[in-house]
Amino acid sequence: MSQPPFSPAQARAARQRIGLAPEQVTVAMGQLGVVRSVTALLCWEAGTLAPTEVELFALADALWCPVPVLMDLQPRSLREHRLARQFTAERLARRIGMDPPAYTRAENDHHWQGTDRQTLLLAEALGLEPDRLLRVISQAGELDELLRQAVEGRWKQYTAPLARLAGVPERTAAKALRTLHQEYAGFHERYMGHLVARSDDARLKEIAADRAAWLHALADRFLHLVS
Repeated sequence: MSQPPFSPAQARAARQRIGLAPEQVTVAMGQLGVVRSVTALLCWEAGTLAPTEVELFALADALWCPVPVLMDLQPRSLREHRLARQFTAERLARRIGMDPPAYTRAENDHHWQGTDRQTLLLAEALGLEPDRLLRVISQAGELDELLRQAVEGRWKQYTAPLARLAGVPERTAAKALRTLHQEYAGFHERYMGHLVARSDDARLKEIAADRAAWLHALADRFLHLVS
C-alpha cells in the first residue's frame, strides 16, 4: 500500500503550536501503542521519510491534531475519507461486514460492489450521506481513468475535465499534470536505458513494478499535488 498523503510542514507546525519537544511526541505515540524513535519523527518533519497510516493516526492523536490537517488536504477519495476518520482498511472492512481484501480492491479500483447495508454502514463510518459517498466513489473512478489517459498521451487536453472533477483551477490542474507526465516519462526512460544497456531481468522487473505501483496510486498523487 502506498504511503498516505503527509505534510512535513503541517506536522512540524502542529508540534510547535502545542509546545512539545520531539521526545515528548514519541513518548505520547508510544503510550498509544506505536513506538517510534525521535529520529523517525524528525525525518517525517524533514520530509525524508513519510509515516505509515498507523503512524499517521498515532501522530495526529499525539499532536491533538486532525488527520486531514497533517495530510494538508480536504478528503476527496474514498481512501482519504477513510484516513480522515482514522480507519485502517482492515478495520473499516470489519466494521461494515466486508472481506478486507474485497474492500481494499474497491478502494484501489474505485469500483464499489458492496451491498446496500454495507454502503449504509460505510457512509455512517465515514460521516457521509450515502449519495455523497457514491459520488465520491464514482468521481474517483472517472478521475483515475482520465489521469491514466493524460500521463500516457497528450496531457494538456485533459486539464479542463480533471480540474472540474477535482474542483480546482485549470492552472493548478495543469501544473500537477505536467509533473505527473514528467514522472511517467521518467519510468519509460529508465526502462529503455536499462534495456539498451542489457541490464538483467531483475532490474527491468523492478522498474516495471515501480511503474505499476506509481500508476496504482495515481489518483491520490494527483489530488495531493492539487491540494
